[in-house]
Amino acid sequence: MHRLNAWLRRHPMVVDAAWASIVLLFGLLPNDSYYDEGWRFGASILVAVLLPLLMVFRRRNPDVTVAAATVLGVGQVVTDVPPGGSSIAYLVFAYTGAAFGQTWTSRLALAAGLSAGPLVFWQMKPVKTVFDRAGDAHTRPYTLGEAALITLLMSTPFILCWAWGRLTRVRRAYLTELEDRAARLERERDAQSKVAVAAERARIARELHDVVAHNVSVMIVQADGAAYVLDNSPQQAKEALGTIASTGRQALVEMRRLLGVLRTADTKAEEYVPQPGVEELPELLEQVRTAGLDVDYATSGHPRELPRGVELTVYRIVQEALTNVRKHGGPDVHARVAVDFGERELAVLVEDDGRGSTAEQLAAGGTDGLGHGLIGMRERVGMVSGSLDVGPRPGGGFRIRAVLPLKAAH
Repeated sequence: MHRLNAWLRRHPMVVDAAWASIVLLFGLLPNDSYYDEGWRFGASILVAVLLPLLMVFRRRNPDVTVAAATVLGVGQVVTDVPPGGSSIAYLVFAYTGAAFGQTWTSRLALAAGLSAGPLVFWQMKPVKTVFDRAGDAHTRPYTLGEAALITLLMSTPFILCWAWGRLTRVRRAYLTELEDRAARLERERDAQSKVAVAAERARIARELHDVVAHNVSVMIVQADGAAYVLDNSPQQAKEALGTIASTGRQALVEMRRLLGVLRTADTKAEEYVPQPGVEELPELLEQVRTAGLDVDYATSGHPRELPRGVELTVYRIVQEALTNVRKHGGPDVHARVAVDFGERELAVLVEDDGRGSTAEQLAAGGTDGLGHGLIGMRERVGMVSGSLDVGPRPGGGFRIRAVLPLKAAH
């Protein structure tokens, strides 16, 4: 039954043809015109055939069929052709004009339905039979009130069919709007998913930059130191090579983790935690000191548990800033890292007394790593609604200060 119903919806002319054959059968039944002679009988047969024929094409060409049926009905009234069984088709065209036709077709169907009662009443010229006191029957015309009531009753089926057609049109438009809205929401959902994937991949790219830049710079420094002391101090060279090996393994583990996320389309951020945070800063600074950079570290305020995004942002800012110090600070540079736990914000300060930065690096975010350095910091700070201040340090060197908002501590 479901397949049959679906097939009939795809072929509406088949359904209309079936109903039209029933209307044709009613139209060919004997009526008052069968007792007429001449053209009125032929006109009655012609109307009985044309109305079902128009019904077959009513949904394919609603405007033409409704207009043709209206003209045919007016002609039938004017030529005084009596209505037959096929006249029920006029109700179908009242529905068709309201449900499928254009605006003018709907208005034409409404006007024809309102006029149907008065026109039929005028064509039939009915009279009312009354009885006098003696019991004799007499005929007289209907009064104006009686005629108005009869014509209203005659027009009511046409108005009801027209109203049914309007409801069908509204319901069909509502369903179409729901389908369009569902399709639009699906497209928006796909677009948001693509944007989220792109943002996640950009974040992972920043992670890769931070990991590679920091660990590779440590390995380079250690390799240079090992080559320098290899002949005079083999033990120091051995320690430097051990540091290179451990740093390389750490970098390899993090890169495999991040690349594994890129290969898995449906991996969520929570699947590759834990991430480094403020508690891992001393270990990071010890690694930097081992690479030859003198760094001081201080904290103030009341340390407490921070949101995961803030923890990672602090760690990566310090990591990137110290990497830039090693690259651009020059020889004998000294750096200082300070973390202040405030009531409503967390302040991170990284400064050095080196040779500072160039105007190109400040404007474009740095040329190293295709500009991922300072640009990555700004993006990370922006993701947690913080602020970032970078620039020359008074007295020489470079200064980076990030302020990250926090919830008030209880």
